[in-house]
Amino acid sequence: MSGSDRAKIVAAEVLSDDWAKLTKYTIDYTRRDGRVERQIRQVYDRGDGAAILPVDPERGTVLLVRQFRMPVEVNRERGGILIEACAGKLDANDPETAIRKEAEEELGYRLKAVRKVYECYSSPGSISERLSLFLSVYSPGDRISAGGGAISEGEDIEVLEMPLAEAAAMAERGDIADMKTVILIQRAVAEANA
Repeated sequence: MSGSDRAKIVAAEVLSDDWAKLTKYTIDYTRRDGRVERQIRQVYDRGDGAAILPVDPERGTVLLVRQFRMPVEVNRERGGILIEACAGKLDANDPETAIRKEAEEELGYRLKAVRKVYECYSSPGSISERLSLFLSVYSPGDRISAGGGAISEGEDIEVLEMPLAEAAAMAERGDIADMKTVILIQRAVAEANA
């Protein structure tokens, strides 16, 4: 029996529909032993997204961003600031088109070849977002602007260029704590060492 055969939505109530949509679902879930159990679940739908880690293999560097994140601030950690891979929502675009646009806006780089390495759910216990994760090769000649994000979207992004080895060490120490970024750094290190 598949998951969709096991869960029957009894009711759906939209709790919030502002920046994203939060819906409370009442479901009848058929357990593996055949018993039906009524459950309540809340799903936060902000749309799907994409993230990219550009790597310069000649210089051994990567491009990352540093920016304010409200959930980090709410947890009273890191001054609300995270170091992350460039990322954004897909909106009406396919993942590759979306991430190329984000790289130009946030990083200030026009990336030639991008390569999807993973597609995964960010936090499937409550968030519907599916992330497409990309790696790309870049060089200083690919820079087209200072980056920094779209002011109209409230973005205030600092572009960071650092050695891949330093980024990997920061992830190991917990100085880089964003999951998508840690995954991409680990993949880049594995490929560099292959």
